[in-house]
Amino acid sequence: MKNATEVTTFVLKGFTDNLELQIVLFFLFLAIYLITLMGNLGLVVLVIGDSRLHNPMYYFLCVLSSVDACFSSVITPNMLVNFLSKNKVISFLGCAAQMFLGVTFGTTECFLLAAMAYDRYVAIYNPLLYAVSMSPRVYVPLIIASYVSGILHACVHTVATFSLSFCASNEIRHVFCDIPPLLAISCSDTHTNQLLLFYFVGAIEIVTLLIVLISYGLILLAILRTHSAGGWRKVFSTCGSHLTGVSILHGTVLFMYVRPSSSYALDHDMIVSTFYTIVIPMLNPIIYSLRNKDVKEAMKRMFGKMMYE
Repeated sequence: MKNATEVTTFVLKGFTDNLELQIVLFFLFLAIYLITLMGNLGLVVLVIGDSRLHNPMYYFLCVLSSVDACFSSVITPNMLVNFLSKNKVISFLGCAAQMFLGVTFGTTECFLLAAMAYDRYVAIYNPLLYAVSMSPRVYVPLIIASYVSGILHACVHTVATFSLSFCASNEIRHVFCDIPPLLAISCSDTHTNQLLLFYFVGAIEIVTLLIVLISYGLILLAILRTHSAGGWRKVFSTCGSHLTGVSILHGTVLFMYVRPSSSYALDHDMIVSTFYTIVIPMLNPIIYSLRNKDVKEAMKRMFGKMMYE
């Protein structure tokens, strides 16, 4: 990496220099992080521990929760330290690692949500053959493919971004090492990087959203054919939470990355990117547990056992 001799550290400027506000933000994001870990790791334990949740739908949810916990852990602990520190420095390699892991988990989540939509289509369209159609030979490769896609996507942007020169400034107007704010401080020509960002994220969004839309379109057709009120209730109970999660994630990703670089406003982008990297991982277990009958019943069984032990 040719710029290693030019810049060895970056400074994450964060939200504000006001000490009192930083303390307030520290406790706010600490609470969010603790809720995120308890919610996501709690779901993982719930799925593993309750045999009634041992089916592909909940295996996908288990993997999604682990990805969310990791995604938040890549960003939040370092941000919390910076709130209480005058020295908001992150090393060159630390910044590269944070970007790589952030892009990996973010992209993996997009593909996982698409795989979960396909899983719901298989379960509702032909429930009698669900165990055969969504066997381990199917869902395990889908999970692996989601991770591999995330890693490959992260490799492209990490190598492209950290091959640039950072000779003008090392101050990043952000709370973590994200692609747009790093491109903004580079003294190299970033046109190719901006095209890579636009086309790669755009392609991933198109592919994953198409899978979701086609899956739910086919689910809708299947329910319309049955003319069953119970069928509609089943769709809303099993798919409503997933559609909520998809809408929130893809809406923020599209706003952040699939747009002309001239429209970037780093202060606003910092808030939006914080939302999808820190707040969404907290919301996902709430969305999937409160709107899912099986998960709520499993939670009652788990808490019931704990009370009687």
